[in-house]
Amino acid sequence: MSATETGPDTVTPPAAPAVQPAVPAPAVGRARTLLLLAIAAAAFNLRPAVAALGPMLDRIWDSLHMSAAVAGVLTALPSLCFAVVGLLAPALARRIGPAATVCAGMGAVALGLAARALAPGSALFLLLSAVALAGIAVTNVLMPVLVKRYFPDRVGPVTGLYSMSLALGTSVSAAFAVPLTSALGGSWRVGLAVWSLAAVAALLLWLAQLALARRSGLGETAVPAAERRAAFRISRSRTAWALTLFFGLQSTAAYAIMGWMPQMFQDSGISATESGVLLAVTMLVSAPLSFVIPSLAARRPDQGRIVLVLAGCGMASYAGLAFAPAAAPWLWAVLAGFSGSAFPLLLTMIGLRARSAEGVARLSAFCQGLGYLISVPGPILIGVLYQREHGWYGPLALLAVLLVAQAVVGLRAARPRQIEDEV
Repeated sequence: MSATETGPDTVTPPAAPAVQPAVPAPAVGRARTLLLLAIAAAAFNLRPAVAALGPMLDRIWDSLHMSAAVAGVLTALPSLCFAVVGLLAPALARRIGPAATVCAGMGAVALGLAARALAPGSALFLLLSAVALAGIAVTNVLMPVLVKRYFPDRVGPVTGLYSMSLALGTSVSAAFAVPLTSALGGSWRVGLAVWSLAAVAALLLWLAQLALARRSGLGETAVPAAERRAAFRISRSRTAWALTLFFGLQSTAAYAIMGWMPQMFQDSGISATESGVLLAVTMLVSAPLSFVIPSLAARRPDQGRIVLVLAGCGMASYAGLAFAPAAAPWLWAVLAGFSGSAFPLLLTMIGLRARSAEGVARLSAFCQGLGYLISVPGPILIGVLYQREHGWYGPLALLAVLLVAQAVVGLRAARPRQIEDEV
């Protein structure tokens, strides 16, 4: 598929119009439909690499002789990879196209998930996990770009589609990680490797989409050099910084919950299997919300009320997990799922806060690169606090304080502004 955006303040000399062959409408329709399917398939694979670890983290600790601090590094590794690699994604997408970049990312996910299951030690396990997470990182950044470029009039619904698919992938992997591992013989290595099959399926869809797009005359083109030079300094935008802080704080909460919620429930006497199911409930609840919230947010000029409602749900969940985790575990899981819907809300706001696909690419990379970097210390600190206190009061108090800060910066990010006007 081809799409051309003009960067801000770009002046190009007039050129003779090129005669392009007409692309049949059915070919365009098939290519767009396949692109939607490929986007949904890629989104499904953005969290199993992380969510499937939580319910089996204790088995991996024992098998690879990890300390709690190293396990904390493992839970923080997604944020670190997403920060470092995410910042590089727009430059790669400008040269080979965002769809081709996402296709390569799915290949990295499939390879990393399959290979890490064979790792004999914790160092190689972390390294191969980073390979899969690097593929996820470029996809994270470029999803809003694909939506803005190819579906500019349907930002809310298409964002909702891939957000819902992402939530489904998270919930399915969390719910079935332990039962599937048991059904396959009990080895955590087999239980983790099986998720690479979903990534292979997504990779095949993206290869088919790229092939169909080229045959239809809709293949991607690199962004012209003039547009690449027309960069604006996004760091001057207050809205960009508010979105970045909001992203970092919600990511801290999300990866802390995915990495540690099963352990919270297990420490209160709930079985490992049920703890995995409860984490799945948290992710499953966010699936329909991930479809509904972007559509609601796209219809409102200011998304501040949604920010506050989601933060209130998160605060109630933390209180329940701290003081009575076994009393109403399903309620705390559901409330945590509502709070986690800040992620699709944020993705929608990224698409709404810039006018062009190039602007969205820069904003998405800025928010996700720096935002994930901000979130790196959180899961590690939670692991350290848990190891020191042998309880969850301190870690959950920290998450509550960060949630208040998230609501404050979220209100600023929710204002109807566009970054091009601020820089």
